[in-house]
Amino acid sequence: MSKKELANKLNEELKNKSTAEIVEYFLTSFDNVALSSSLAAEDQVLTDMMLKIKDDANIFTLDTGRLHPETYDVMDATNLKYGIKINVFFPDSKLVQELYQTQGVNGQYESIENRKNCCGIRKIEPLKRALSQLDVWITGLRATQSVTRVDMPLVEWDDNFNVIKVNPIINWNEKDVWNYIKENKVPYNKLHDQGFPSIGCAPCTRAIKEGEDIRAGRWWWENPEHKECGLHKK
Repeated sequence: MSKKELANKLNEELKNKSTAEIVEYFLTSFDNVALSSSLAAEDQVLTDMMLKIKDDANIFTLDTGRLHPETYDVMDATNLKYGIKINVFFPDSKLVQELYQTQGVNGQYESIENRKNCCGIRKIEPLKRALSQLDVWITGLRATQSVTRVDMPLVEWDDNFNVIKVNPIINWNEKDVWNYIKENKVPYNKLHDQGFPSIGCAPCTRAIKEGEDIRAGRWWWENPEHKECGLHKK
């Protein structure tokens, strides 16, 4: 059975399991499993859940060099609460220097090509390194976050990174996320209290206005169908 066939099989077999059961299955059935965390609310839920099941679960994040101060605050609070050190992957400094030379500090505003180039260097390249030794990649994606995510399954084979990708809270709504955080006293990014439902790099994230889509604050100068950095493709 190919890994893609295995992913499809598990998607069917696990679809009626609870989120905790899904997470536990992958943590106990595979050797190389990790959560890629942006340190946003959804990923904090999964961090708490994973560490309660396995206290040395692999949690990693991508430090693009342009994160909000509040994101570092929640990283520190998470490390202290759970007695861990979240693994941090940084972009290649040479590539960042070349990026600055070719499109400046904020060239991402000038074109989609520039923005995706920035995401590629600051996020995709380090993510490839992080995923290269993994069998299973756990994410905090939810279907209601974006038009680009509505059809994402629970378990899938990711051709871009050659890994089984698991989205344990894909069917959760925002209320589910915050109920879990409150009930379990999970550290969370304080930008969420300031109108930031989705948090990325500081230059590419803003608070949303009342009535706006929850992803409206990400790359707000682009059309909704373009609002992915390349980490999660359909």
